[in-house]
Amino acid sequence: MNHFVNQNPIDNNYPEKFKRIIFGAGCFWGVEKKFWQLDGVWITSVGYSGGDTENPTYEDVCYKDTNHVEVVEVIYDPSIIFLNDLLKVFWECHDPTQGMRQGNDRGTQYRSVIFCDTQEDIDRSRNSKKIYEEILKEASYGSITTEIAISPKYYLAEEYHQQYLAKNPNGYCGIGGTGCSISL
Repeated sequence: MNHFVNQNPIDNNYPEKFKRIIFGAGCFWGVEKKFWQLDGVWITSVGYSGGDTENPTYEDVCYKDTNHVEVVEVIYDPSIIFLNDLLKVFWECHDPTQGMRQGNDRGTQYRSVIFCDTQEDIDRSRNSKKIYEEILKEASYGSITTEIAISPKYYLAEEYHQQYLAKNPNGYCGIGGTGCSISL
C-alpha cells in the first residue's frame, strides 16, 4: 500500500537514517493530516497502539475494551525536521488536558499519547510536556494527561482510514487545539 498523498510505500522499509515517533491526539484522520503536510516527514500512517488486543480492527477499538489509542505513526528525516518541530505540532493540534476525549470524540481511543523508540526521545518529549504545561497553566487549563512511553506494538489501521482527509476533503474530524503556542 502506498501513501495516498506522497506515494511513498507504507511499510517498515524506510531509510535507516530516518526516525519514528507515534502520536495520539484524538481522531487520527485530522492528526495525520497535520503531519503529512510537513517538510521532512517521509510517511505517515494511522493505526492503533497502546492496548491489549492483538491485530485490532477499528470496530474493536471503538466498541470493545481493547485499551488501544487511535494513533499516527510519523517517519521523518531528522536532518530536515527536528523532533521539537513535531512535538510543537503535536501539542498545538489538540487539547492535551482533556483525558479520554478530544472535543466531542469520547473514549479511551482518543486519549493523548506520545510513543517513542528511544529513551532520548522520551526525555525530550517529557521536557516539552513540562514547558507546555506551564504555558497552559498560565492560560487557566488543567494538567496535561498525555502518556509518554516507549513505543508498544503498532497495528496499521484499515486502508480506508489511511490519509482519509485527502481522499475525503469534507470528512469530519473534531481535533482542535487550545490556541496556546509553544516554542521549543
